[in-house]
Amino acid sequence: MRPGLTESPLNPLPPVIWLLALPVIASEAIFALGGAGLIGGAQGIGLRLSAIGLTAFPPELAHRIWTLGAVDWDQMYRALSFSLVHVSFMHALFVVIFTLALGNMVAQNFRPWAVLALFFGSAIGGAVVYAAIIQAMDARPAPLIGGYPAVYGLVGAFTFLLWTRLAAINANRMRAFVLIGMLLMFQLVFGLLFGGAGLGWIAEIAGFGVGFALSFALVDGGIPRALAQIRQR
Repeated sequence: MRPGLTESPLNPLPPVIWLLALPVIASEAIFALGGAGLIGGAQGIGLRLSAIGLTAFPPELAHRIWTLGAVDWDQMYRALSFSLVHVSFMHALFVVIFTLALGNMVAQNFRPWAVLALFFGSAIGGAVVYAAIIQAMDARPAPLIGGYPAVYGLVGAFTFLLWTRLAAINANRMRAFVLIGMLLMFQLVFGLLFGGAGLGWIAEIAGFGVGFALSFALVDGGIPRALAQIRQR
């Protein structure tokens, strides 16, 4: 048999990326089965709404810590869980696509534990900034749900990698931010056409910033490697 004929035509994804994507895929499968009446009985159609109620991050959770010093430890899991449940199949589909594509590229430069730290660190950071700005705006505190803040953290990490490489060849570093600009423009147009955009973009931009900042410490080799790449000519 000729060499290479048994190799997969697809690049295998790192296990850590499947670890992030599979909970979303599994939950959507459960919601689809429930909606079809195959599981959950009469309540099956409401499985998504029930899951959102159990996993969404309410800004009041952070507000209580800041204003009253009260920590609801039994609810703190929501700072992570909101990234794994989505309001619709399309919402989840885009998150899975971005997680697989961007996660694969990021995982080539970050250790598995660092990828997890980037993903969930960006989710937490996005949720905290979202809660703070909602409070400052005195806006209606809609719960945060969906994996976009975490995915934007991966966008931030990818932008960091591109930024350091452009710096190493003395190219225009601002080109590294083209992807985030395109994504934000896409979401703006999508929100205008279909509505329902809300204020979730605050958490997404914050997730991007957190992911970019965390990359300095989490990239293989840490801050010294990042600085060496930036200074290289």
